[in-house]
Amino acid sequence: MADEQLTAGTPTRARWRTLPAALRIGILYLAARVVTTGFLVAAAAMSGPASRFGENATIADLVLGWDSQWYWFVAVNGYPADLPLTETGMVAENQWAFMPVYAYLANIVGLPFGAWGFGAVVISLVAGYFACLVLYRLLRERQDVGAATWATVFFAAGPLAALFQVGYAESLFLLWLMLSLLCVLRRRYGWLYLLIPLMGYTRPGVLAFALFLALFGVWRWLSRRREPLDAREIVHIVALGLLAAVVGFSWQVIAGIVTGDAGAYLATELAWRRNWIADASGAFIPFDGWIQAAGFWFGSWGLGAVTGYVVLAASVIAVAAVLIFEPHVKRVGVELRLWSAAYLVYLLAVFFPQSSIFRLLLPLSPLWGAVAAPKSPVYRFSVLAACLLGQWWWIHGMYALGNTYWQIP
Repeated sequence: MADEQLTAGTPTRARWRTLPAALRIGILYLAARVVTTGFLVAAAAMSGPASRFGENATIADLVLGWDSQWYWFVAVNGYPADLPLTETGMVAENQWAFMPVYAYLANIVGLPFGAWGFGAVVISLVAGYFACLVLYRLLRERQDVGAATWATVFFAAGPLAALFQVGYAESLFLLWLMLSLLCVLRRRYGWLYLLIPLMGYTRPGVLAFALFLALFGVWRWLSRRREPLDAREIVHIVALGLLAAVVGFSWQVIAGIVTGDAGAYLATELAWRRNWIADASGAFIPFDGWIQAAGFWFGSWGLGAVTGYVVLAASVIAVAAVLIFEPHVKRVGVELRLWSAAYLVYLLAVFFPQSSIFRLLLPLSPLWGAVAAPKSPVYRFSVLAACLLGQWWWIHGMYALGNTYWQIP
């Protein structure tokens, strides 16, 4: 068996293999959370005067820091009808950048305890476990038990694993995403009519799912001789793609209606970009963020803007080649590769890359299946060690150092 590295050889390991998948994943997830908690405690102890959290920080300060404060503010105050402005008259950072599902659900869960933060962390922890379990089920559609298990371990203990236990919406979004991808793989489209709105109002990204469904529909049409494509499935794919697009754009419409400013949401998002590009005050232009960032970052590093543009173009070509040709990536299946391509195009279209880019890459987590495909025990434990090292590097940078502008999760 491919999973003998984890499950065979001794009576204990043999019994491990007989445990239900939900229990095995739960034990691995709990072990990963213990390690992450240790890292967070150490980061709190190392927090100093230059950190956002200051001296004498506690783990509670860390897990409810950064964007957690925005979700709490949404839960307590809702969304502004009048957009806040900076001294120069530009739209300032505000709640419209944060979707409502996680904020209000945390309020409901934390209400009996009188603590929004308690509800937020509980939701992140629970959703993270189920996201891991669904990822395992998702990868088992195309891969063996060993690869699916190791991929889930890398996911649960990866560089961004702290997000499973802080007040961010990522865990909940990943759960909806993994369930949605599993539904597509199993051709069970009915649940997507619920999952797509949940995804769309938990955090931005559902427009990438709309693009994915469009690409998936084209692929299903081209492959209909290998797998029959009936009218019912065509209707589902088209209807769900339209639903995802409507949900994706609806938040802009809602923000415009409430504030009386049709560009309220995009202006709010651009407010964050001005932390790096001071004149990022014009209209939103798709793909412009990466082009601006290539010039900005490489210019700041003394390498020249042209070098940045060349590196950006080469990176796009290299990533496309990996998704199309790399053998281990191909093993995860066409659907997950199409999702990865759609999400990367979405990021290129809407995001300005800075330190948050690591967090924004989390929806690509199904590709852990490709990373886990090689069966060498030395390789897999080396990847796990790299994951833990990366996790500490990220926690230390974002929380122990926690500079307001240069270490933002």
